[in-house]
Amino acid sequence: MQVPFLFADIASDLGKVASDTAQRFGLAWPQFIAQCLSFLIVTGALYRLAYKPVLAVLEERRKKIAEGLANAEQMKQELAKAQAKAEEILSAANAQAGKMLEEARAAAARVQESETQKAIAAANNIVATTRQALEAERVRMFTELRREVGRLVVNTTAKVTGKVLTPVDQQRLTEEANRYLAA
Repeated sequence: MQVPFLFADIASDLGKVASDTAQRFGLAWPQFIAQCLSFLIVTGALYRLAYKPVLAVLEERRKKIAEGLANAEQMKQELAKAQAKAEEILSAANAQAGKMLEEARAAAARVQESETQKAIAAANNIVATTRQALEAERVRMFTELRREVGRLVVNTTAKVTGKVLTPVDQQRLTEEANRYLAA
């Protein structure tokens, strides 16, 4: 119950100080009102011409950053899918190579004894060819993966930074991504 009386005393003291100050220095109401109106006009103009545009620019940048982060996450998911697909292709190639190897061994077992040496040579040739083809496929897929990662890095960097990358910048980012993949 003491708090309302305390506020009443403070308000009364502030009123006395304001009234004493007005009497001591003189208060010209027309000029005071004109200054208040000028202050309100300047405040309104600053709000409309400075504060609102700055807020709009900040909001637009926040949206671009959020879009860039979403795009980066999407690129990350696409990269994971591409890596999974590459592993799947390699597994299928390994399975196919194993199947081909087994077929070559079965064919060699059915060949007459006199042609056993020829069949073994043919089977070894098939194995070597399959391994070379598998290695070539693995190298091709890894090279394709490097190019794709480089492209994704360049696109993501361009979107996140919001600037158009020069061909030199694109080449440098691609090389850095490829160096990272090779490590």
